[in-house]
Amino acid sequence: MRNAQAPWSGFDSRAYVNANYLELHDEDAEIISIMRDHFGDYFREHHQDPVDQDPVIGIDMGAGANLYPALAMLPWCKEITLVERSSRNLGYLESQLESYDENWDQFWVTLRENPEYRAYDGDPREKFREVVHVVPGDLLDLDLVAERGPWSVGTMFFVAESMTTEREEFDRGVASFMRALAPGAPFFAAFMEHSEGYRVGDEFFPACDVGESEVYESLEPFAGKIDTLRLKRLKAPGNLREGYSGMIVAYGRRNLDSDIPVDR
Repeated sequence: MRNAQAPWSGFDSRAYVNANYLELHDEDAEIISIMRDHFGDYFREHHQDPVDQDPVIGIDMGAGANLYPALAMLPWCKEITLVERSSRNLGYLESQLESYDENWDQFWVTLRENPEYRAYDGDPREKFREVVHVVPGDLLDLDLVAERGPWSVGTMFFVAESMTTEREEFDRGVASFMRALAPGAPFFAAFMEHSEGYRVGDEFFPACDVGESEVYESLEPFAGKIDTLRLKRLKAPGNLREGYSGMIVAYGRRNLDSDIPVDR
């Protein structure tokens, strides 16, 4: 099943949130601990006088019904764009802008275990309301890059491998995400390892069977030249649902040069 054939209009956002994000699972806690340290270290090392630096703008590609990637970028961003294809997920994201639901507080508390996040003393709900924008878009047809990007920081959680069974579309999805980022931009991505597909509500959605080698091969042309690309398989057991063997996170910075390959 290719991306265009998947029943995205039937994606049950509330069922997905209820199954995955009403409480903080061990897998997400581990992901957050790695991501917060990666972004915290980057922004600590690249701190400048705000008067002298360009505004930091963030993107979460294929946000789905998950807010914690946006929360991870929140302290530093003047604007965060949530790109999503599913109409029901777009509705869910829009419903969270004014004041996101209380279940997301535990994710913010976990982010604040890092001192760079604790240094932010503002109201996260107020800033979320001010800086987050929801935009309809398809990872494989990202025309909005030319209009609003490139972005200074980016995340992509369980998207490229969870929208198609085709390796070619997986690679194109990863490349599209990386091309949306400015040279040197920090990024964080998460992937389901060897997923066989997944059910949300009454609908079944496709997945591409990838492991660490496939994830690395898809990212290396865009993030390998400055030797910051890192991959990590989670320690937490992969038991949130059937049909996958674990989770992989990949993080680093986009290549500093702008001459990135058009095709893998």
